[in-house]
Amino acid sequence: MRPENFTWTRGAPAEFILLGVTDRWDLRVTLFLVFLPIYLVSLLGNVGMMLLICVDAQLHTPMYFFLANLSLLDACYSSAIAPKMLVDLLLPLATIPYAACALQMFVFAGLADAEWCLLAAMAYDRYVAIGNPLLYTTAMSPRLCLALLGASGLGGAVSAVVHTTFTFRLSFCGSREVNSFFCDIPPLLAICCNDTSLNELLLFTVCGFIQTATVLAIAVSYGLIVRAVMHMRSVQGRWRAASTCGSHLTAVAMLYGTLTFMYLRPSSSYALDSDKMASVFYTLVIPALNPLIYSLRNKEVKEALRRTRSRCCCPRRVHG
Repeated sequence: MRPENFTWTRGAPAEFILLGVTDRWDLRVTLFLVFLPIYLVSLLGNVGMMLLICVDAQLHTPMYFFLANLSLLDACYSSAIAPKMLVDLLLPLATIPYAACALQMFVFAGLADAEWCLLAAMAYDRYVAIGNPLLYTTAMSPRLCLALLGASGLGGAVSAVVHTTFTFRLSFCGSREVNSFFCDIPPLLAICCNDTSLNELLLFTVCGFIQTATVLAIAVSYGLIVRAVMHMRSVQGRWRAASTCGSHLTAVAMLYGTLTFMYLRPSSSYALDSDKMASVFYTLVIPALNPLIYSLRNKEVKEALRRTRSRCCCPRRVHG
């Protein structure tokens, strides 16, 4: 009898078995060779963005303060999933201890929800910058920036505590096989032997509240931005405003579209096998794309990269 077929009558299993993205060995090796560079690009891109913002004084503005924290969140929550996923692709049997599974869910859920809130704060920052450019640095004071960042972190922490607590108070008395490559909420609910209606309600309510509140904040901010842009007489000013918002809107569309598809659906429509690729997209691909989006479409970031490269390669010329 395979170990995953044992049944527990009480208590918690010592570990779970992660079924991963696929059970085909040849495909798993291929996926490892594909996912490893993506994760490295994600890690290096986000860490590089944080370092660039820290070392370049001209990027010490509220906009780049939020962007640095967005890069930090992306680096952390992709690292909560990707390293183990990559190792598991090369193992015949992938397992994760019960406590590590709970910790992985807590970290990922908290950071993902905090990122939603942070994107809303970034939308408000763009409105202040475009609607009141002369008062931008005064309106977006360090205290307000820290308050918005703290609120984002608090929202993520509350959501993570709720989901992790109510998921791991359930009894997993059936199969230990988690039909995913990490400890996500829907595949864990699928193998518990309790009534999961409360968990599904909390998942829909908490995620729905955070997404609805942040989407409304983003929509209102961009509505005010559109109104401000329409009152601009300069075509160059309108183009500059559109370019500064384009990167943020792209990041918002990718994240919200994927996570809405994953979590804001009735449980009857969950298809765990097909959802795995969506999970790969928001845990691995989006964190890799964000620094590319914000650097390739941002003239200030490109200029900061050139200044930093010049200081590193030709220090005498820069200071001379």
